[in-house]
Amino acid sequence: MKLRDYDQTWRAKGYELPEYDRDQVRKATVTNPTWIHFGAGNIFRGFPAAGLQKLLDSKSYDKGVIVAEGFDYEIIEKAYKPFDDLSLLVVLKANGSIEKKVIGSVVESLAADSSNHTEWSRLKEIFINPSLQMASFTITEKGYSLFDSKGDHLGVVEADFNIGLEKPNNIMGKVTALLYERYLAGAAPIAMVSMDNCSHNGDKLYSAVEAYAEHWVKNGFAEEGFLGYITDSNKVSFPWSMIDKITPRPDDKVKQMLAEDGFEDTDLIITGKNTYTAAFVNAEETEYLVIEDKFPNGRPPFEKAGILFTDRETVDKVEKMKVCTCLNPLHTSLAIFGCLLSYQTIWEEMRDAELVKLVNKIGYVEGMPVVVNPGVLEPQDFIKAVLELRLPNPFMPDAPQRIATDTSQKLPIRFGETIKAYVESKELRVTDLTFIPLTLAGWCRYLMGIDDNGNAFTPSPDPMLAEVQEYVKDIKLGDKMIKNALKPILSNEKIFAVNLYEVGLGEKVEGMFLELIAGIGAVRATLQKYLA
Repeated sequence: MKLRDYDQTWRAKGYELPEYDRDQVRKATVTNPTWIHFGAGNIFRGFPAAGLQKLLDSKSYDKGVIVAEGFDYEIIEKAYKPFDDLSLLVVLKANGSIEKKVIGSVVESLAADSSNHTEWSRLKEIFINPSLQMASFTITEKGYSLFDSKGDHLGVVEADFNIGLEKPNNIMGKVTALLYERYLAGAAPIAMVSMDNCSHNGDKLYSAVEAYAEHWVKNGFAEEGFLGYITDSNKVSFPWSMIDKITPRPDDKVKQMLAEDGFEDTDLIITGKNTYTAAFVNAEETEYLVIEDKFPNGRPPFEKAGILFTDRETVDKVEKMKVCTCLNPLHTSLAIFGCLLSYQTIWEEMRDAELVKLVNKIGYVEGMPVVVNPGVLEPQDFIKAVLELRLPNPFMPDAPQRIATDTSQKLPIRFGETIKAYVESKELRVTDLTFIPLTLAGWCRYLMGIDDNGNAFTPSPDPMLAEVQEYVKDIKLGDKMIKNALKPILSNEKIFAVNLYEVGLGEKVEGMFLELIAGIGAVRATLQKYLA
């Protein structure tokens, strides 16, 4: 069984197949494209592309999606073109069952490489077509950044500014150059939709595109009217969105299950840029996508696929609900203590009595009193699915070590916003918080790079790791006094969004930290004490 040769015999083995004439859909899409997506990774195939398949199967829509990859061209060369742009979505359910779906909604794949004349010309052709309604993105938050750690423009960005629109190398430069082609061809409207998992993602995309437009106009490479086109939201919109679905790298257990079916295209593909992909995508069953409904040239009827459309304020509330209360803080807590307690997967942590109590306390007890109900999703339902279906799912091989990456960048929004809400509340007292401070103390303990058995481990990459580890490098297990060692960390508003001493939590975190470093086994003992 090879993916590009699928036929009706697959149904007997439990595979769902496309219910439409793919050749007809491809022809309609190539002639009059409506949707192009940048970022050919697993989340795109496992969620937006699968959503479009629902529309095609139900005959609610008649066009597919074109995918372009602007960073790792090998994904197109090795994971799309050999399989006729098909992929296999394996949905891993918490009850142990799986769904297997052949996704055929992607009908064309391109390398967004300005030095590849054929592919680049095709991208221009797509963008000048008035039928194009939206360009969407899953390129990670870093994909929108034009600056280095010092606040200077990246070298590749500076070069793009000075060379012009002919052959940009940064993905944001490529996108802006394609928008310029659309502007020159009649300035047809379009929605530029970031679907990346970051706050106010549409603004990040807009800022990058506007910066390119400004520099190219200033340097004489683009007409002045182009900047007006970019900044007119009735012409080019940049909606906010909130996406939530876990699509980890291809899993060996899934690969084995597929091989037992006779499915042959199970090889793991590792590109030269260290992207892990395959002809199949394994993903959790739960998924949410909420988008600000601002599409000046119309859009496909995605609401029929379960995607929620609303206003910007509601998208912001949904995002804060998820990131500040119902998912991300729980993930970070499990990441920190999972590393300290030597766990390798999140689902195994969800069989640990103390850790289950911890995330329940952080979510339901401390987070829920300050959460804002967005209306389109119920916070209680969302967190219940997280704690009972998503995190305990044994099929999802997510690791605390992966989630612990860049923790210093995550703490301000994942915990700092809740702390600030308590400070500003007239009914709640910030000093009553226990489990959030315990997690912050746990992070300081994590920075020591010593697990609860006294063994050294390597903390995950973090841009502030070297700086904050310097403050704990002389602390040893069993120390009774730490003097002011944690003060530079706990008073840093960039890390916690507040000075923890000024809001009344600094000394509490210090005390908990001392308990966590009391000796071997102190992490477990401290968790048991507070979660008895």
